[in-house]
Amino acid sequence: MMQMDWIAVDWGTSHLRAYAMAGTQIVDQATSAAGMGTLSRDGFEPALLALIDGWLGQKTRVPVIACGMVGARTGWQEAPYRGLPCAAVSAGALMTIVTDDPRIAVQIVPGLSQAAPADVMRGEETQIAGLLADHADQFDQVILPGTHSKHVMVAGQTVTGFTTYMTGELFALLSQQSVLRLSMVAEEGADAGPQGAAFAKGVELGATGALAHLFALRAEALLHDLTPAQARARLSGLLIGDELRHIRRATRPIAVIGSGDLAARYAQGLQLLGHRSHIFDGADLVIKGLAMARRKETV
Repeated sequence: MMQMDWIAVDWGTSHLRAYAMAGTQIVDQATSAAGMGTLSRDGFEPALLALIDGWLGQKTRVPVIACGMVGARTGWQEAPYRGLPCAAVSAGALMTIVTDDPRIAVQIVPGLSQAAPADVMRGEETQIAGLLADHADQFDQVILPGTHSKHVMVAGQTVTGFTTYMTGELFALLSQQSVLRLSMVAEEGADAGPQGAAFAKGVELGATGALAHLFALRAEALLHDLTPAQARARLSGLLIGDELRHIRRATRPIAVIGSGDLAARYAQGLQLLGHRSHIFDGADLVIKGLAMARRKETV
């Protein structure tokens, strides 16, 4: 096994993921549920050590480069945002954390901020850096689907602007707490197979604005036997279509950073609206982005 020389950490709200690294190669990896949302400020170092202690042995000052919500105001230590326009990660911008354990030297990648319209991101900037490391000048628009989806404008290695859409959170609220819940499947796993036609119709309607079409999901369930699975897929399409109608027409394809069904739905929605796209795995890119941050810090 290759010798570990640093540790990459992706620390979100609900999960902590650590990777033992030899240069840019993953030697080992570990995951826990000790996300930022579960920890008090003095709980971050113990949570990290519980995950990586077996990699450290008697080593001293192993570099640990972390990104994500660990640098939020309620995280381990707030890493101030870097204002746009700027590179996704930057030399000398990492926040150093004072630790009790001398075996680790922890630094946090700061997020990005936009003054007007006001917006912020944490974690996504590292994935964007990983994308641009190999694909600079191939894309000028990047979408990162999620609870709070990000649409990011880039030029070469520079992030020039972005917009956050609360699409995933709105889907959860509408499907679980609004009147529409009466027409939805209670559990994600209860969906009766793919509902591509229902999703596609939702995208088509959502591209004209979703608000006028939401209550129709309840009405169609009452009047025309719209099934719960169809209603759920249509709602997803409505909200994603409403989000994607803001995409500007471009000659270059759009990079979608994500994985699984969600990334596939965004790619389908983009195709339905006449856009080309390529999907990139977010887990791979965050490792590449953290490696870039470390390399920039040490040059």
